[in-house]
Parts: sequence; structure tokens; C-alpha cells
Amino acid sequence: RFLFCAEAIYKSQAETGEIKGHYLNATAGTCEEMMKRAIFARELGVPIVMHDYLTGGFTANTSLAHYCRDNGLLLHIHRAMHAVIDRQKNHGIHFRVLAKALRMSGGDHIHSGTVVGKLEGERDITLGFVDLLRDDYIEKDRSRGIYFTQDWVSLPGVIPVASGGIHVWHMPALTEIFGDDSVLQFGGGTLGHPWGNAPGAVANRVALEACVQARNEGRDLAVEGNTIIREACK
Repeated sequence: RFLFCAEAIYKSQAETGEIKGHYLNATAGTCEEMMKRAIFARELGVPIVMHDYLTGGFTANTSLAHYCRDNGLLLHIHRAMHAVIDRQKNHGIHFRVLAKALRMSGGDHIHSGTVVGKLEGERDITLGFVDLLRDDYIEKDRSRGIYFTQDWVSLPGVIPVASGGIHVWHMPALTEIFGDDSVLQFGGGTLGHPWGNAPGAVANRVALEACVQARNEGRDLAVEGNTIIREACK
């Protein structure tokens, strides 16, 4: 799989002149196999690998994060299994805590819910742990689930990834909610385009650029979002 993905990455880079990547999954049954996969990805020259930090474990994740930092690889963090830990309000561990633990363990970006789409979360609560991931200093704000002031000092931040059931019509809300320092990950929202994969990718980019431009011009995305996208797709 790594070889096929690397071939597709280099082909698309040659055709577009843009840097491309694929989340090559380094998650494995043992730490040794995980590191072998990361090393192989580096030898292929790809820019990024992925790790499931809850199923793989925190110590394994930290080992991989150090390797990626030392060798110029980006580390995308997936959160498989989080729902059995954080969805019940009467027990378990809130994702806010899991997100902070990940920031301490290491990683460049992590799935964080979307507020819109299938992995919905309460807006204020989601934005609370998004700020805990990427900001250096976060003031106490119980309305956003931040129960004490957090000063990360010089610990690097983690970019939130909005992923899960999102598509072009969510773009105005995503642009408004997450801002610039985020990753918007469209899977089925790209591949499910009625005209095919490439038009789906074009639609996403057109919608994103239109929403960012409209936001920078001071337009209200919550009110004018659909109109902005319709104007852009003509």
C-alpha cells in the first residue's frame, strides 16, 4: 500500500506542481513494527504518516512523534476508539483531556470533531478543546469546558482536523468556526460528488477559497454562506 500511495503522490505532484501527501498508517501491533513502517515511509520520501494514538498507546505515540520530529515527517493523529471513552457523560474521560494528553505526547494534527457533519459536538465545548490544542495560553472559561487557565509555555501546539461527514455546503460554517489554523478533511464529501473525484476536489477548493475571501471582505458567512458558494460555482 505504501508503494502504491507513494506512486500516486509523486504522480499528482508532477502533474500539479503542488506538494501532496497521504496519511500512511504507521499504527501496528508492536512498537517495533510501527517504527519500521515510519522508517519505510521516510525512505519513500513522503511528507506524512498517521498513528492511532489511543489504540497504539501513549508511549508508542511519543516514540513515533520524536522520530517524526527528528526526521522531517509530519505526524497525523487519528483517534479511533475515542467514542467508547469520551461519549458517555456519566463515566469515561472527556475528549478535552484526551486532546491535552495528545499535545503532551506529540503530534502535528488530530481529529477534533466538526460541530457540523456526522461527528457533531457542542460548538462552545469543541472550540474550547480546539483552543487547548493550538493556543499557548488559554483563560479559564467554564462555558467552553475550560475549568482552569492553561499555560502551555513553549510546548508546541497541535492543529485541529475537522473530519467526518463534511461537504462543500458545510464550508461557510467550517471557515467561520475553525479559522485558518486547521485542516478540513473531506473524504466522502469529495468522492461522493456526482461528477466524480476530481470535480469533488475542485468543488471543495473553490468553496474554501470563496469562503475565505468573503470572510476577509467582512461578509457574514452564517447568513450569506450558501449564496457565496453558488456565486463561486458559476
